Formats: sequence, C-alpha cells, structure tokens
Amino acid sequence: MKLIKPSYQIISALDAVSALNLIEDAGRTCYKSEDKKTPESAIKFTRMILNRQHESVIEHGVATVRFIIDRGVSHELVRHRLASFSQESTRYCNYSKNKFDQQITYIIPPWLTLTPGTYRMDENADIYREGSQDTFEKEYNEWLYALLESERTYMYLTNECKWQPQRARSVLPNALKTEIVVTANFREWRTIFKQRCAAGAHEQMREVMVPLYNEMNALLPSLFDDIKVEKF
Repeated sequence: MKLIKPSYQIISALDAVSALNLIEDAGRTCYKSEDKKTPESAIKFTRMILNRQHESVIEHGVATVRFIIDRGVSHELVRHRLASFSQESTRYCNYSKNKFDQQITYIIPPWLTLTPGTYRMDENADIYREGSQDTFEKEYNEWLYALLESERTYMYLTNECKWQPQRARSVLPNALKTEIVVTANFREWRTIFKQRCAAGAHEQMREVMVPLYNEMNALLPSLFDDIKVEKF
C-alpha cells in the first residue's frame, strides 16, 4: 500500500483584477452607480458590499480547487450545498489494476508522523516501509495493519473472487485517498472557510483548508481578510 500526505491545488485561473471587476460590475447594477467606477474602485466596492452583508453580489466570482484527501474528509466537504463536486469513483476505479500500481493509496493523518512511501508486511507480519529501516510503535502498527489488511482483502475480492470494484469497495476505510474537484462561488468559499478552518473543525479538514484560505486570502484579501483563522 502507498501512504501520502493530503494536498490541494487551485486549478481555476484566479485573476484578482478580473474577479473584482466582475463583482463590481454586477454589484453596481443594483445601485445603477456604474458612473462611479474607476480603475481602482473594485477593492473598495467589494469591501463595502461585504460590510453591508450584500454577499449575493460576490456569487458572480468562482474558484475551483482539486483536493487530495481521505474519504472521511471528503464526506464532510460534500455537505456544502452551493458547490459542484467531481470525485474519484470507487465504483469504477479498480485499484488492483496497473494504473494504480496494483495497490491502494491512503492518506496519512496529521497526528501520525509517518513518511510517505510504500508500506509492506513481511512473512513474520512485521510492517516496514520500502527503502527504510523504520520501526513503528504499537498504535502505528495497529493503524498500518488495519490498512494493509483492508488492501489485502480488496485485492483478494477483485482478483480471486472477481468482484466488481463497486462491491469490493465495501471493505475500504475512511483513510482511503480520494481526489475531488470543488467549484464554488466566493460567497460559499467564505462559508467553507468560516466552518472548516474553525478551531473545532476536524484536524484533517483544517490541514488543507487553513493553507488554502491563506492562499486565497493572499490573492483576494478584500473578499476574505475579515475571516479570522487560527494557524494549523
């Protein structure tokens, strides 16, 4: 099996000038104040409408992000209603095939200090990481063993029993790596950041959302810098 860290990537073109100009153009339609637009007015206008809680205007701007996270985190992410999701399908992806290196990939949670790589079990049931002399404490061994056993069972069901992936997936845990592309307007991203960067949010969610917020805020501070986010 393969272990990796979670990650994200903003895959839409986020041009701050174009995004804010679009928002200003849309918003000034409400007030018929197009004559007050200047080359520098978009930032001030955006802050004004947010202060007035006129957030429907910022729905005209969108961002698309690709997440590589575990299935448990993705189950929380798709609870957001005003967004579009395209996710790696465990019904159709057969992890026993060569395109997946005939192994299952899992996400390392932040409370485990494991090195990304390929993990195996030898004939003595000792777990090791390929190319290393790593040894693991009991709690690490328990976690790694559960994932290796899940992988072994999945491979047996797909290869020996000829189960379809949509049936064999029933033995896969929440730690399973998944890729999901999320498109949401800026109003919804504000909601996502407020909820998923909060101190009480799941730590695996905060692991990707806090740095994503930092990047989005650096690109578009007039849209996001009023949201208070604790460091992860």
